[in-house]
This record gives sequence, C-alpha cells and structure tokens, in this order.
Amino acid sequence: MSTTATLTRPEVLAGPPKLDPEALLRAQQETLDTPRMNYSLLAKMMFKPVDIMYGKQGSFTKFAMLEIIARVPYQAWERMGYWAVHRHRTRSTLARRVFDRIVEARSDQDNEQFHLLIMEDLIDRQGLKRNWLLHRAAPWLIALFYYHVSWVLFLVRPDWSYRLNAEFEDHAEHEYMTFVAENPDLEFVPDPGTYAAEYGRYRSVADLLRQIGHDERVHKLDSLENMREPRVQA
Repeated sequence: MSTTATLTRPEVLAGPPKLDPEALLRAQQETLDTPRMNYSLLAKMMFKPVDIMYGKQGSFTKFAMLEIIARVPYQAWERMGYWAVHRHRTRSTLARRVFDRIVEARSDQDNEQFHLLIMEDLIDRQGLKRNWLLHRAAPWLIALFYYHVSWVLFLVRPDWSYRLNAEFEDHAEHEYMTFVAENPDLEFVPDPGTYAAEYGRYRSVADLLRQIGHDERVHKLDSLENMREPRVQA
C-alpha cells in the first residue's frame, strides 16, 4: 500500500507587515510629513498622463489603474531572474541568491495583485462607471511601456530600474495616504473584507487604504535597498 505525501500551502500570502489601527495612523502621518522623492523625467512621463486621464485627485478607479501598472517591474525582474538562474545554474551559491530575488519579486507582485483586487471590489461596490478606453486599453498600454522600460533598464543598469520603481511606489504611497486624509468619511465605511483571508481585515476602508499605502512604502524601501547591490554577486 502506497501513501502520497502532500504539502499544504498557507492561505495568507507573505508580504509587508500588517499594522494595527494606531500604527496605521502613525504611518499615514509619517507619509504626509515626508516630502515626495525627486522624481526623474521618466517617472514624470508616466505620472502626467495618468493625472490627465484620471484626474489629479485620488479615486478608486485611478488606484486600480495604478495597481495594474505597479505589478509590472516585479514581473520584469522575475523574468530577468529566471534568465540569470539558467545562466548561472552551475554556480549553486549565486543561482540560489538570484532565486531569492525572484521569490522576493514574486511576493511583491502578489501583494500588488491583491491591491488591484481590493480596488476592483471597492469600485464594484460603489457602482462606479468604467469605459473600455480609460480602464482597459490605456492601463494595458502604459503597463506594456513600463514593463519594457523596467527590463531594459535592469539589463543596462539594474539600479536605474530599482530607482524608477522606488519613485513609482513613493508616488503611490503618497496618493493613498493623501486620499484618506482628504476623505474622512471613509473612517465610517466598514472594510468589506472580501480578501480578508489573504490580506487581513481592517476596521474601516480608511485603514484598508492606509495599509495599502504602507505596503507601497515597504516596496519603495526594498527597491532603494536593492539599489545598493543591484547585481547579485556570488
């Protein structure tokens, strides 16, 4: 009689730390008190069209669009990482360190994916209107551009790719925290908890958005840290 061993995977995905309500309020204030990064011309070239198409003020539809784009550099880095693992497969120590970077990129990508799913859920609950051009075609085109820029920069100068992502995440962090500050009524809207099993449940939509904003800060800091050692060494 044979037996088959199975591995169980945790339902809750790893990601940035989940904060309690008091810590979320502190995180929001820290963001609001911290000046935005000095964005590069390339970053501004992405932010400006988004503001023109979706407005300068934050909104759930604008955030959904940003989250579609936010996954892109992690996808590019994962692709480049697998290429590097194949190239250095005979050097086990280096291959393992590169694979660790792949796992990190995939975890961040999954975290951004849940941000998108949460935004889409909030949009549906509010019955907000969306059209094909602004909410299907435009995000895909911008994401396609960002993807190719991310992997080309990573191929030429990895620190440039990490810097661009840090700027994007800094922008998103400030957008979320500012939106919560400008919409105090969100403090009284309960978190629907659609993805509570995977992302956690919060006392309000305001806290849910603060958590997402804090996630973006963690991604930013990770990218800035990776700039110090952009190429994995043996």
